[in-house]
Amino acid sequence: MKRTTLSLFAGAAALAAVTGFAAVSAPGDTGAETAEPAARLPVERTSLLCPAPSASDLAETTYTSFTPVTEGAEEKGSATLTAAADGAGAEAGKGGEDAESGKDGEDAKDGNDGKDGKPVLRPGAPGTPVTGTASGADAPALTGTAEGSHAPGWTVQQTTEVAAGTGRGLLGLNCTAPDTEFWFPGASTASGRTDYVHLTNPDDSAAVVDIELYGKDGVLKSTVGEGVTVPPGGGESLLLSTLTDVEQTDVTVHVNVRSGRLGAAVQALDDKTGGDWLTAAADPAGELVVPGIPADATAVRLMLFTPGGSDADLKVRLASPSGAITPAGHETVHVKAGMTTGVDLGEVTRGEAGSLVLTPTSGSVPVVAAVRVVRGEGGEQESAFIPASDPVGARATAAENRAKGTTLSVTAPDRTAKVEVTASAGTEGGTTATKTFTIEGGTTQNVEVPVPAGLKGTYALTVETVSGGPVYAARTLTGEDEDVASFTVQPLPDDRGTVSVPKAEQNLSVLQQPPA
Repeated sequence: MKRTTLSLFAGAAALAAVTGFAAVSAPGDTGAETAEPAARLPVERTSLLCPAPSASDLAETTYTSFTPVTEGAEEKGSATLTAAADGAGAEAGKGGEDAESGKDGEDAKDGNDGKDGKPVLRPGAPGTPVTGTASGADAPALTGTAEGSHAPGWTVQQTTEVAAGTGRGLLGLNCTAPDTEFWFPGASTASGRTDYVHLTNPDDSAAVVDIELYGKDGVLKSTVGEGVTVPPGGGESLLLSTLTDVEQTDVTVHVNVRSGRLGAAVQALDDKTGGDWLTAAADPAGELVVPGIPADATAVRLMLFTPGGSDADLKVRLASPSGAITPAGHETVHVKAGMTTGVDLGEVTRGEAGSLVLTPTSGSVPVVAAVRVVRGEGGEQESAFIPASDPVGARATAAENRAKGTTLSVTAPDRTAKVEVTASAGTEGGTTATKTFTIEGGTTQNVEVPVPAGLKGTYALTVETVSGGPVYAARTLTGEDEDVASFTVQPLPDDRGTVSVPKAEQNLSVLQQPPA
């Protein structure tokens, strides 16, 4: 569990202790009230951070912003996305009145790239996505805040197409919420790889961070990554090979924030197989799911790391359309404590949808994991990364989808589940469409994505868990050129649109001093 979540629970507990109480009845207590379950209410403020998209002059970047309609949300709100370099991160939620009036992102339609300090995006009403663009190598990192009606489930997809050179292809990520700790298994300092860790600070005070690298034999010694300062409202990118002189094929990057909070992502660029963003893996856990490995993957490499002091032994299963399969020769994997382990799984999906399910063979040891996926052959190979993900939960959101080239993969690793998938209106027109799917336990399905009627532009997808066990999902985008294997994959964890609020009643007597 991330520290921000712990802080939320601690704050809620403190508030209940001061201003209220939750009554719980014990067996046999006839007069006591029964505690009511915590209510889930829409969040009122959401922050997102997008890293600088590319160092290539050939880069063409699209930002797509979307807030799903959420029952119980405030009637009015605003959202903006602004260049981090101008220090606007702490103020990004202000000045968004155009969003309240329903003007659908005039700044975005003008193609503003944020270099002049104006918002790159100013979304319109929830339920309709808005796009903005940026070109070239000097597009900045972005910070954004959504408030009121625009906050619940606010999602921004950053997609960059690079025509040639190191890291060519399609690079995509969902812009992330600020946090204080991140794990990135799957990075590399090997020859032929150029990996950067991008840090973005949304606040009006500097953040201090330590960057630790772990290879196949343990920690890679370096003092360069200690005490890195990220300026207020700014962004920094650090080349991993400058943090250590050791070349390693598989490296786990640990970003630990000493003070403040950050957004973090690793841009992994390969001379031969293109590149993509490696986003943070789900928090260390004993059981993990890596969802949405493309059916036509020609090579899959699994990277794992355990941050504790104990080794981990994991059973490896592939959840396929027909059920759970054990990859031949890779029934289990042993992960040494504090060391990064890499395993080549080859063409593990064999032409079918698949997700990796990792479970302990005996005692549970927390692990982080990700896979590197390659599509295509020869000189047209492209690569992407899929980290282990949290489940969809109540609802997950993917902001940018196209009439062609969008694949939605849904996994129910344990019990059968039912999900509802909704396509929003398009950025330039179209009406919503919804489909419901049943995913059998132990399987992965590439579902038939609904497409808005009369679609113009791109659209957003929301995935909601209706019933059954937990589900995991990932969305794959492929390039518009069918002769090239360019692609990017984004896992779809819960979009944090609602938060659990305990039932409490006012009881000011707890503040009174009892008589002596």
